[in-house]
Formats: sequence, structure tokens, C-alpha cells
Amino acid sequence: MNATIPRWLIARLPFHYGWVVLACVCCAGVARQGGAVATLSVFVSPMTQEFGWSRTAISGAVSLGGVLAAILSPYLGRYLDRAGARLVLCLAILGTAAATALLSLTTALPLFYLLFCIARLNFAGPFDLGIYGAVSHWFVSRRALATSIATLGGMVGLTCMPLVAQAAMGYGTGGWRNGWLAVGATALVVGFLPVWLLLVRAPEDVGLIPDRHTPDAAPPIEPPSFTRAEALRTPAFWLLSLFTLLVYPVQAGVSLHQAPFLIERGLSPGVAASVVGSFSALSGIAALGFGLVPRFVPIRLRLALVGALLSLGATLMLWVHDATQAYVAATFFGLGIGGLLTMLPIAWADYYGRRSYGAIRGLALTVQVLAQAAGPLLSGVLRDTTGTYDLSLAVCAGLAAAGIGAAVLAKPPVYR
Repeated sequence: MNATIPRWLIARLPFHYGWVVLACVCCAGVARQGGAVATLSVFVSPMTQEFGWSRTAISGAVSLGGVLAAILSPYLGRYLDRAGARLVLCLAILGTAAATALLSLTTALPLFYLLFCIARLNFAGPFDLGIYGAVSHWFVSRRALATSIATLGGMVGLTCMPLVAQAAMGYGTGGWRNGWLAVGATALVVGFLPVWLLLVRAPEDVGLIPDRHTPDAAPPIEPPSFTRAEALRTPAFWLLSLFTLLVYPVQAGVSLHQAPFLIERGLSPGVAASVVGSFSALSGIAALGFGLVPRFVPIRLRLALVGALLSLGATLMLWVHDATQAYVAATFFGLGIGGLLTMLPIAWADYYGRRSYGAIRGLALTVQVLAQAAGPLLSGVLRDTTGTYDLSLAVCAGLAAAGIGAAVLAKPPVYR
């Protein structure tokens, strides 16, 4: 599906229409954060206090949503290659806005699972494929910068959503129910109209080429485009998947339990929400920074740096006992998250090209969302079993450290 904006008007714009597409996916990235574990983290303490649920029970909703996304993603990726991201992202925004707003009506665990699983499924599958698929189609030589800006847009949302929710909780007598209403309204208002009105599948659909404003300009030099079957026969596919399998439990597990962990260490809910917000802001800064790294620096080395930052951040959290220490740990962890969210989509697009990006990324996303699903559940089980988050953080630090080796070995594939 194409945008409603006329093709003649797109051709007359004084700049490349890809930047409009990028602005649209940034808005979608903000809406996406309604299903983020960092957003859910500010609801964990008040909802468990009211209903008596365990941390494992809360984490299970994140994990189940991820499993559903893992099932859907390979099919959705193939559809994305044919039809583009517009309808996928619009449905994801509407679904997330409705589900998070309706979470304000939660009275029992099954209803919470039903609604949050919808938001989490959208977060892990359709949003990821739609946002980065659109960017990869519209940008080649500027892909790193465009991807980093798209990630930054999401990080702006991730910074704001927990703060919006926390502020709404303190307004009136609705408590955490007000927080969910605010999250749903924010997702709908920011995300839907730009994507519905302005998103276009690919530059070729409107007579343009990637990166260039004028259609008669020399096209950018693109890497070879692999089919999904060809990609599966390369070592890089499996090494990138292994890296994903090792680091994404860390990303999701620490993010979800960050706020309750800080509260257990003696910080107030307001300070904990502020730390979560600062970690998200630093993720955005890192996303932009990783995107500006010169292209001659191998992607695999940048991914190795991501693993090192995540491992260091998780390790430093073990020593957190005051706000200053919390902000320091969040700094390193946030830098790692920003690098991860930026560099992995770039790696898949640069290694395997545009033609079958959705099909290849959709298959790889199955590994990613299953890893994301495992992280919160693992952290919740270890917390409920031991009574603290210490073992959980130690395991996360070890997984991220192991990811460094997988990243270093993931050399670009050779097209045959």
C-alpha cells in the first residue's frame, strides 16, 4: 500500500522523500514503546501490590507475547517484502494503543495476559519489521545514519513513556490505571496519522531511488541481495543469530525488572522511573553515536562493543545502593541497548541486501523475540527463587560477555 500523498507532489519536494518516511517510522517508534518492558517496569510494583501477583507471573506475559511474535514474524516478513510497512505499522499502532488503554480495566491476571500479549506481540514483531524494513528500503549509503535516527525516535518514546505513565499515576485517584490510559493515548496520537497518510513502501514505487532526491542520479552501490535460502547457507546468519540469542535475554530481562530492582535497593518509585528514563535517553544518544561511526569500522566489532557495554552495565547494577550508582550502571547499560537496537538491523540489511530483507529478518526475528521472551521470565524466576536480583544480573552479565565472541566471528557473507 502506498501513501495518500500524490506522486507528483513527492517528486516536487526539495528533499529526498526517504526523510519523510524516516519521520513516519520515528513516530511509529514512539507508539511502539507502549509494549516495551521498560514501560511495563513502572507498573510492576503497584500492580503486584494490588493483586498479589509474583514477578514471574508478570514476566510471563512478556514472554508469551514474544512467543506469539516469533510464530508470526517469518510470515509477516514475506508479506512485508511484497506490500511494504504501511498497513503492518498502522495495525500495530492501533492494536498497541487499544490494548494498553484497556489494561486500565485489568481485574485479573488472564485479562492482563490477553491485553499485554497483544501489545508485546506488536512490539516484538510488526513494529520491528515495519520500522527497519522501511528504512532499509529507502536508504543504502545513508542506512547507518537513517537506522540510528529511527532507533533514536524509539528511544525518545522509551524515555517518555515511563515518565508519562508515572506522571499519570499521580494524577487524581486512578493510580496505575491512569498510567495505562496515558500510554494508550500517547501511542495513538503520536503514531497513527503520520504512518497512514505518508508512508510509502519503496522509492521505486514513486519513481525514485534510495538515498537520492533526483531519479536520474547515479544509484548507490548496494551489497548483493541474498534470498532467504541463500542467507541460511552462510555462517554469518547463524553467528548473528547466536549473538542475538545471547544478548536479547539481557536486554529484555534487565529492562523489565530495572524499576522493581531499584525500588528493592531502597530508591523511591519516582527516582526509579527517572533512572529508567535516563537509561532510555542514553540509549537514544548511543543509537545516534553508533550510526555515525565510519563505515570502514566493521559491523561485527561494533556489535562486540555492544556486548561489552551490556555486560558491564549488568555487572555494575550488582553494586547499586544509591541513586548515583544507579545512574552510572544505567549509563553503560543504556549505551549498550542503543548500540544493539541500531547495529543489528544494519547488520542484517548490509549483509544480505534489500530484496528479501523482510523474509530474512523475519526468520532471524524469531530468534530475537524468543530470546526477549526468555529474558524477563528467567529474571523473574531467579528473583522469586533467591529473593534478590543478584543471580539474575550475574547471569545476564555472563550472557552478554559470551555474545562478544559470537559478534567478532560474524564476518560479512560472500555472495556466490
